[in-house]
Formats: sequence, C-alpha cells, structure tokens
Amino acid sequence: MTEGGISKRDSPCDKHGDKPCNSPCDKHGEKTALVLASASKQRLCLLERLGVRPHRLQAVCIDERPLRQETPRLLVARLARSKADEAQRQLAEEGVLLSDGLCLLAADTAVVCARRILGKPRDREQAKEFLQKLSGRRHQVWTSIVVCDDRRSNLRWRLTRVAFKRLTEREIEKYVDSQEWRESAGGYRIQGEGEGFVRALNGSHSAVVGLPLFETRQLLLSYGVL
Repeated sequence: MTEGGISKRDSPCDKHGDKPCNSPCDKHGEKTALVLASASKQRLCLLERLGVRPHRLQAVCIDERPLRQETPRLLVARLARSKADEAQRQLAEEGVLLSDGLCLLAADTAVVCARRILGKPRDREQAKEFLQKLSGRRHQVWTSIVVCDDRRSNLRWRLTRVAFKRLTEREIEKYVDSQEWRESAGGYRIQGEGEGFVRALNGSHSAVVGLPLFETRQLLLSYGVL
C-alpha cells in the first residue's frame, strides 16, 4: 500500500492493462472500495468494528463555522456534504474518480448545550469553559454522515442526548491536562477519560464518538462495501 494512498496491486488485469490496479476490478473480485474523508483515528476504529478497512484516507480541511441562525441538524448535514465535496475535488486532482469503483464516506459531529454549538476548543481556556458549561447538564450531540459514489449520494443523521455529572474544578483541570479536548467537539472524548463524566446517554454511543454505526452499516451495505 502506498503511504496515505490507494493500495496498488502487482498483477495486471483487463481493466487496467499493464498498470497496477488503483481501484476495484472484476479480476480481483473486490467489493466497492471505501474512501474515508477524514484522518480521524476514532472514525477509522469504528469502521474496523464493522469489518471495513478503508481503501484510502482522504483528510480534508473546511470552514466549520456555523452560518447565522443555522440549526445544529442543518450544520452537520452541510459540513458532511462539504467534506465529501472537498474530498472528491482532491481525489480528482490526483486523477482518482469515484467512477473507478469507489464510494466515499464523510461525517460531522456537533455538540449543543443550552442552544449553543460547542465546537472544537481553540485553546485550554475554552476547553475549561466548555466543560464548565456541560457540567451537571444535559446536552445534544448531532452527527451526520454522507455516503456517495459517482451516481448517487445519501445522507443520514443521528441525535444523541448526553447527561454529564457535576464536575469539580479539580476534575476539569485534570481533564484539560490530559489533552483529550484537542480536536474534540464540545471539548471531550466519550471514548476516553471523558466517558467517566457521562451520567446517562440516550441514543448512539458510536455517534458521539463520530460515526453512528447502525446508519453507517445500512448505507455501506446499500453501496456494496459490506
């Protein structure tokens, strides 16, 4: 496998001639290959729980700031679509197309508390601010996924409600010291030490991590990935 790229096979085939195969083909008998529009280790681990190993990881960077009066549900849907579009654009620049037998998965997650969208903390102080806001309260986690190929695109979303215990200042300081808040919506990771703050959860644990596995599995089945 090329580093950060699509796996290449040594044997030629009718579809690709003498060139190494950069996409699934009939000779090699593969299912539809998946491109994950993310560099998230968490989402990669979740896919592995479904028995899926992405053909390629395509990291994308987009403006994730919400639009004025944009609801959380619309925000995560828009950002998931934007990530999918950006990943396709990057692939096309390399001459890789979804019509080569690939499909693409993108996702986005937003944490909402008291009608405020809590994004990824920009620094330590904002991480503490977010945890203080979540302390002893219920919040919502909205997650949206997009799966597409060269013919169609499907979107699903999941709402999960999470209740935090009341946090002491010492707990907040210790958690911020752990650095788990970095690159984490809401300033915590439920798959890490942050799960110890969760008093109750109604919805999908995997969606809070970053990928609702039920909805993801259904879509990947429909696209022939599974």
